[in-house]
Amino acid sequence: MSAREAPVVVAIGSDDVGLELKDAIGEHLRRRPGRPVRCIDVNPTGEPEIDVPEVAQMVAESILRGAAHRGILVCGSGVGMVIAANKVPGIRAALCHDVYTAEHARNSDDAQVMVLGSRVIGTELAKRVVEAWLTAEFEPNERRRQRMAKLEAIERSYLRPSPARPPSG
Repeated sequence: MSAREAPVVVAIGSDDVGLELKDAIGEHLRRRPGRPVRCIDVNPTGEPEIDVPEVAQMVAESILRGAAHRGILVCGSGVGMVIAANKVPGIRAALCHDVYTAEHARNSDDAQVMVLGSRVIGTELAKRVVEAWLTAEFEPNERRRQRMAKLEAIERSYLRPSPARPPSG
């Protein structure tokens, strides 16, 4: 099986508000024609409700471990998930509610995680947005490589221990 035929592995998760859309996207990905997609649903079945930070962390860490190539997160607005996912060092998450932002998140910003707001986007549009994001690839050029290096430098600067600062008052 060539790399083009090998399944793309997508970790997918949601809070309780995004559960219905997450399930619809997961079903869509499992049935889609073309390059196969294997979904890893991080929401434990029968478990008590888990909140945005835990779900975002599980999806992000599945990418960092190499268990998934990409991730999809869903909550009510998408804002909470995108904030939480971007707290994980090495992860770039983008809030996408149309085809353009989904393609741009991949082409220009190499986002590994796409976030959707279930109260913002309908199911059929969400499927088209997911397809656009899955088929788009990072298009590196010198400017984008420099941007990625700058983002990594910012991230590294916050991972180093910083001197204690007096409380502001």
